Amino acid sequence: MKGFVCKCCGFVSLEGDIKKCPICMQENVFEEKEDAYKSPDFKAETGESEKKHIPQLGIKTTCKSIEGVKVVHVKVGEITHPMLPEHHIAEITFYLNKKFVSNVMLSENINPIATIHLKDGASGKVQVIETCNLHGKWFNEVEIK
Repeated sequence: MKGFVCKCCGFVSLEGDIKKCPICMQENVFEEKEDAYKSPDFKAETGESEKKHIPQLGIKTTCKSIEGVKVVHVKVGEITHPMLPEHHIAEITFYLNKKFVSNVMLSENINPIATIHLKDGASGKVQVIETCNLHGKWFNEVEIK
């Protein structure tokens, strides 16, 4: 799928008009790429690859810690992705309506899961891109109301 990729750090922007990378803070470093990430309709040769990589999103409208928020929970893959030094999920990036929200860096010592809390009233599409150090970037999205 088409995206705008930072030439310095590899961050993918879903917006076309971005001047400064929110991750590495460099300016004017984005280039458009047709294959910036894979989406759920990508068909891998083995079929198992997409089951390990496509982000699975869940939305809750209640939170025990903070009242009036929407909790976005992401688990990478239907099948648990390996988290080894040589093969792991390096990061999970969250967007709301194609605008960057948060980036969660992961190490091989934890599960490939991340959660963010959106303010009450947030609506539209939550998009997520996860990065596998071997198999690239994978995308999924869900509508919230």
